[in-house]
Amino acid sequence: MRVFVAGATGVIGRPLVRQLREAGHEVTGMTRSPEKAEALRVAGAEPVVCDAFDFEGLRSAVAAARPEVVIHQLTALPASYDMRNYERTLGPTNRLRTEVTPVLLDAARAAGARRVISQSICFMYQPEGGPIKDEQAPILNQGPEPMVQGALATRVMEKEVSDAAGFEGLVLRYGQFYGPGTYYASDGSIAREVSRRRFPIVGDGGGIFSFVHAEDAASATVLALDRGGTGVYNVCDDEPVPLRDWLPVYAQALGAKPPRKAPRWLARLIAGQIAASSATELRGASNEKAKRELGWTPRYPSWRQGFAEALG
Repeated sequence: MRVFVAGATGVIGRPLVRQLREAGHEVTGMTRSPEKAEALRVAGAEPVVCDAFDFEGLRSAVAAARPEVVIHQLTALPASYDMRNYERTLGPTNRLRTEVTPVLLDAARAAGARRVISQSICFMYQPEGGPIKDEQAPILNQGPEPMVQGALATRVMEKEVSDAAGFEGLVLRYGQFYGPGTYYASDGSIAREVSRRRFPIVGDGGGIFSFVHAEDAASATVLALDRGGTGVYNVCDDEPVPLRDWLPVYAQALGAKPPRKAPRWLARLIAGQIAASSATELRGASNEKAKRELGWTPRYPSWRQGFAEALG
């Protein structure tokens, strides 16, 4: 089938384009970088260079592709992840989600697409109740202002996609990405902090993380072309895990010394409220719906296996 990928050269876009082509689909990949367009061509996709905020250009690109499915993978994340400056880290992506999403949906509808699949995140559940959340659990609505703003932008985008008329809208809430090109890759910014022992176990380290390898996130997206239905899906591995358990294993996989420990008040002072809250209060996500309705089985069902074999 004909597939239009907006954000085709990002962390998920790259393996997604490759997997789509391997499955026999015709792919148009959008990138804002002329330099990256050639990589898309080599991967077998038809490249189109367009800034997502060029709304007329975006509409024209989608119309020319005549896609049956549009995949929204647009993000604008910085090279280094900085939880102390969460607004700088997520602000540009928030704009893409709130300002560009409705334009992309209109373009998909006008082009006759039957389905739109949109990227979201499964680590913004309200930190209350049990440790593992399904798709019905409430999204974050209180806490540090930049984090709440990020959750609001995510909720707005998800509602626009799920409620859109004229096509089926699916939202894939991905877990924390690891693998080549991610913050957790061996050359990524989180790996550097862990290697320098600047990423401690904060407080009791009870914050629950849900991970997903980039290849697994891409494979779930390919399945969503013609499986499942309108609504939201958590796409993460089978083993949500507290910070205190995964961080030492990750450090070992990097060949780094074990992480230090730090009280929450010190982490809040040095790294900020968001980092301290995530380390102690984050909720994990259940992937049961994605496995059941999409027929998805992650290649790396546990971060333990993935960290050991495929950090990148």
